[in-house]
Amino acid sequence: MTNDGSAQTLLILGASGDLTARLLLPGLGALLATGDAPPLTLLGAGIDDWDAEHWRKRVSDAFGEHRDAGQAAPTLAGTRYRSADVTKADDLRALLADADGTVSIFFALPPAITAKACEALLDVQLPEGTRLVLEKPFGTGASSAAALNRLLTRLAPEEKIHRIDHFLGKSTVLNILGLRFANRIFEPLLGSEHVESVDIVFDEDLALEGRAGYYDKAGALADMIQSHLLQILALLTMEAPQSLDPQVFRDATAEALRSTRLWGGDPAASSLRARYSAGSLNGRDLPAYTQEKDVDPARETETLAELVLAVDTWRWAGVPFRLRSGKAVANSRKEAVVTFKEPQRLPDGLHGPDGPNRLRIGFGPDRLELDFTVNGPGDPFTLDPITLRADFGPGELPPYGEVLRGVFEDDPLLSVRGDTAEQCWRIVEPVTKAWHDGGVPIVEYPAGSAGPSNSLLS
Repeated sequence: MTNDGSAQTLLILGASGDLTARLLLPGLGALLATGDAPPLTLLGAGIDDWDAEHWRKRVSDAFGEHRDAGQAAPTLAGTRYRSADVTKADDLRALLADADGTVSIFFALPPAITAKACEALLDVQLPEGTRLVLEKPFGTGASSAAALNRLLTRLAPEEKIHRIDHFLGKSTVLNILGLRFANRIFEPLLGSEHVESVDIVFDEDLALEGRAGYYDKAGALADMIQSHLLQILALLTMEAPQSLDPQVFRDATAEALRSTRLWGGDPAASSLRARYSAGSLNGRDLPAYTQEKDVDPARETETLAELVLAVDTWRWAGVPFRLRSGKAVANSRKEAVVTFKEPQRLPDGLHGPDGPNRLRIGFGPDRLELDFTVNGPGDPFTLDPITLRADFGPGELPPYGEVLRGVFEDDPLLSVRGDTAEQCWRIVEPVTKAWHDGGVPIVEYPAGSAGPSNSLLS
């Protein structure tokens, strides 16, 4: 192992898994193609017994059109793979012996295996400056997240620990911050005086797509709401940070999450869990979730979850935040919707459609829409609804490329801080306990439908 200050190594534990091929390697390829990335040694480790040709083809396919650009070509030429048990210190020691320069260890693993790998690393001499990069979910609850954080800080200082959330790819973060804090016409209105409710929704017109091995142990609440959607809530409700210095920015998001709790404190009234039954989606006949391969029906894993939360700050007190994520839903919907209160009254003689103004922030594609009413083209006393639309800048890199750039540059801005990860679990734990105890029965919705009929969203 050498320690060239300019060279870096990315060691992927769980390199033979779906996450690596589908998201991580394509993002890495796009970053390397920019030419701004450092010289990189790419090492893969997994349980599959792959030869060098098999691994190199996987990396090449994932890099796609970027495989010959910038640093991608030399990285591809030099990449290596080892079959390894990443929970054993001897195997990890052998993997790190192949590393050059500053090492970033990416745990593309389930939470339980990540914890075991970190325990094994306690018996390994890590190279100076080693970074630890973890995928969500961070632990399986508040206590396990706290235990994992204690373990991680025995291996590396907090500033070298990157708990990544690709939803926080820099363009998405800056889109929300720019909208809120660079436009005086919006920011004064975002609060309880003018806002009726906020919905943060991530509905997918996809089913399991072969991911039951992971998903059936996680479910929609842990997979999406506890991690991604709570981070979006923090961006929408935080007070303006003084700067985008990582500590200042992450202090502001942490304060927003510390103020967040279940609406009314009643999981039965403020949460919903559901799973899809047999149906038709995008021209495909789908079996019920419980009939999908590798699913254990006894787990009662939800494929759709809804929570109603309160952000108990001076700005947002009294505004319900409704979070929802579902699979196998008819219409893909990925957006945050701010619904404003209706005017106190209209002047007599002026009439038009019922309905409030709404500000919609779309995620994939990143888009802004504003629903409001104006005088129509006919009778000037009749109001008609219209929508103004604008596309946000997409950013030069896909989310995983942005996240990896932050890792390689030692910039934790897009990383979830340890205390924040624990807060996210603290927010949802009353719900997970009630679900586990049977206090909130699981309901069903047909695949390809709009979801449960008793949805908490209006």
